[in-house]
Order: sequence, then C-alpha cells, then structure tokens
Amino acid sequence: MNDLSLDASRMTLIEHLTELRRRLIICAVAVVAGALVCWFFYFDILDVMIKPYCEMLPSDVRLRSAALAGGDCQLLQTDPLEGFSTRLTVCGYGGLALAIPIVLWQLWRFITPGLYQHEKRLAIPFVVAGVALFFLGGALAYWSLPRALTFLAEIGGPQLVTVFSPGPYLSFIVKMIVAFGIAFEFPLVLVLLQLVGIVETDTLRKHRRLAIVSIVVIAAVLTPSGDPFTLLVMSIPLYLLYETAILIGRLHHRRQAKKS
Repeated sequence: MNDLSLDASRMTLIEHLTELRRRLIICAVAVVAGALVCWFFYFDILDVMIKPYCEMLPSDVRLRSAALAGGDCQLLQTDPLEGFSTRLTVCGYGGLALAIPIVLWQLWRFITPGLYQHEKRLAIPFVVAGVALFFLGGALAYWSLPRALTFLAEIGGPQLVTVFSPGPYLSFIVKMIVAFGIAFEFPLVLVLLQLVGIVETDTLRKHRRLAIVSIVVIAAVLTPSGDPFTLLVMSIPLYLLYETAILIGRLHHRRQAKKS
C-alpha cells in the first residue's frame, strides 16, 4: 500500500463517525474555553468593537447621538436582556476565534489517515497558515468596518440619526469579522484538495472566470453589510489567494515530478 497509512484502510464507517464525534467534542470544548476567556476580558473587547462606530461618526452626528445615547460613542440599550445576550454573542464568537488553532489541528488529524506520509508532515504549516489567514481576514474586516458603517449610515439620508443598539451592532461586527476569517480559509482548502488529488491544478487554472464570479457571489453572501466597498475588500484578496493556491499547487506537482 506504498506509504499510505494502514489505519485509513482498517477503519470502518462507524469508526470514522466515532472519530469525527471525538474531534467535534474537542473543538466544542476549545470554543467554550475560549468563550470563558473572552468573558473575563469582555470590557476590553467591547472597547475594541465600539471603535469602528466612533470612527464613522462625524462630529455633528456624534453630538446628536450622544444626546440620545447619554454619552459619546455609546450604544443605546433598549431591552433589559440585551446586555446579557450581547455578552454571550461577543464571547461566543470570540471563543471561536481563539479556538481556531485547535479546530484546524483537529481537522488535520481527522483527514490525516487518508494522506501519504510525506503529506502528513504539512500539519504544522497547515495549522499556522490557517490561523494566519483567519486573523488576516478578521483584521481586514475590522479595517473596513468604519467605511462600511459610514455607507450604511449615510444611505438612509440625513434625516436619520445614527444611534446603534448593542445587540444588532455587535452582532454585525463579529459576524463580519468571522465571515472574513472563514472566507480567507478558502485558498487553504484549495491547496489541501490539490495535495490529496481531488482537484487538479490545471482545472483551477482553466476555470478562473468561474472562480471570479463564484468569489464575488460568496463575498456578497458572507458579508452582512452588502455594501460595494466591503464586497471589493473581500473579493480582491480572495482572488489573489486563489491564484496563490494555484501557484502552490504547481510548485508541489513540479517537486513531485522531480522526485519521480
């Protein structure tokens, strides 16, 4: 069986499902642990989350918003339970972000039995690249948030005073960051599919036009704001990462051809 892992051929369907359940449980525990960490640092996280709202408010609008909300750059709570639900939302998504290294590691361990021995050595690069791409996407989303919020606040007209409620606002912020982070894992999946032979590099090269359309559609679906600026901010890096995945696939196949 060459250097293919014997464990993969010996595992039954039930054993695969049992293994999957074990990996999912580990991921869930990691997310909960990350959420607990975020719970204790909630106020620091909240300050960071509110910053894009402060940056997008013009001085005159900020004064009117402060009169309604009771302070500069304050969110207006209108529901007694909103504070608690907001904290749960922030901590839940924060826990997911902190657990990304463990989630990627468990994903790699689950697919490892089906890989060749030389492919298993890519575990550390896979996890490191996945974490870096996730936080790169999240950072890009955070950078684009003031501009997206400005577009959304101004499109309704000057008659509307911008005062956000914590629940919808923070839900929007964390969903935007997580959406960008998950979307930036897309090239990593392509590289993995090329390594295991499911997708050919030439196929990716031939379908560039389809990839562009698909990336724009995916970006439109994933971005909660739906504004043109955010769409471009996500689509352009994703296409560049798509080309990077093709390049990595070509280099991998050339290396394999030299070895053979």
